[in-house]
Amino acid sequence: MLDFTYNRGMLNLIRSLLAPAANKTTAGQLAEKFGLELRGDPNAIVRGVAPIADARAGQLAFYSTERNSAAFKILPIEVLKNTRATVILVQPEQAEFAPAGATLLVTPSPRGNIVKILGEIYREKPRFGISRDAIVERGVFFRNRRSTYVGQFATIERGAVIEPDVKIYPYAYIGRNVTLGRGTIVQTGAHIENATIGAECVINSGAVIGKDGFGYTRQNGHNIFIPHVGRVVLGDRVSVGSNTCIDRGAMTDTVVGDGTKIDNLCQIAHGCVIGKECFIAGQTGMAGGCVIGDRALLAGQVGLANGVHIGNDAEVGAHSGVFRTVDDGTRAMGYPAVPGMEFFRQYAWLKKQSKN
Repeated sequence: MLDFTYNRGMLNLIRSLLAPAANKTTAGQLAEKFGLELRGDPNAIVRGVAPIADARAGQLAFYSTERNSAAFKILPIEVLKNTRATVILVQPEQAEFAPAGATLLVTPSPRGNIVKILGEIYREKPRFGISRDAIVERGVFFRNRRSTYVGQFATIERGAVIEPDVKIYPYAYIGRNVTLGRGTIVQTGAHIENATIGAECVINSGAVIGKDGFGYTRQNGHNIFIPHVGRVVLGDRVSVGSNTCIDRGAMTDTVVGDGTKIDNLCQIAHGCVIGKECFIAGQTGMAGGCVIGDRALLAGQVGLANGVHIGNDAEVGAHSGVFRTVDDGTRAMGYPAVPGMEFFRQYAWLKKQSKN
């Protein structure tokens, strides 16, 4: 039996080889680009980003006492005092606790700015050009062919409209008369037909958009398929997770509003209308004709019955089965879903009965 032992240096080397490739930058460049207050060396090199407890020389980390939600954990101040990060993104009131010699980027919102910095440092190098192995039919309209990327064995059928800066990765399928908005990314193996996709959307691997829905009628004891003639319309900045399906409408369109984020393995049935800036977590399933308001949040494995309405700013807890309207700004949970306080009263009562 072989005994493999690694010292800390070897482990760090392995981690650096497996880590995502970062674009080297400096603290001064980041401060200028994102409007941050610089305290320290503007030429301090940033080669990557790491959690503050694990950061090493050459890396950027952040420390924050912001509580944007109950899920955010505030680390002990000793973590900031003992970090080895070269550059630290920090709030003004915490700057005095940073190690001597560290370069600081000071901002009231480190959590908000770390998102921008991650996007800058780990930005993928642009891809351009259409692979010789791609299948692009005659009649495809490229608004700016030179800014477009189409990978190996991707298929684009005639009548499709491809706006500037679109990236279509290998083995993706773009059907007839599909429109892809400016800057949209279609990942490997995604399938899109009968759809209009807005600008700066991300369609992840294995997603299927625009296929017929599960629409049938029973006649004389037989299940008869209802032809679907609607489309799928995604707004701008919509994200569709891997292996999520969004069905086309039967006679009306299935619509997803601007900024909505849909997780992996979700089912959006024919004719659903989803508002703007919603979050829909993994394995959520919607039956046909559901209407979701703006900024709604559906947690994991939520199920919605036909035609259910979810109000603006409403929340539905994980594993809930929703059969009736959830009003604006309210929270529902359970099976069948009930208002949040009612659910907790029922739970408390059952817990009390189990002890008797």
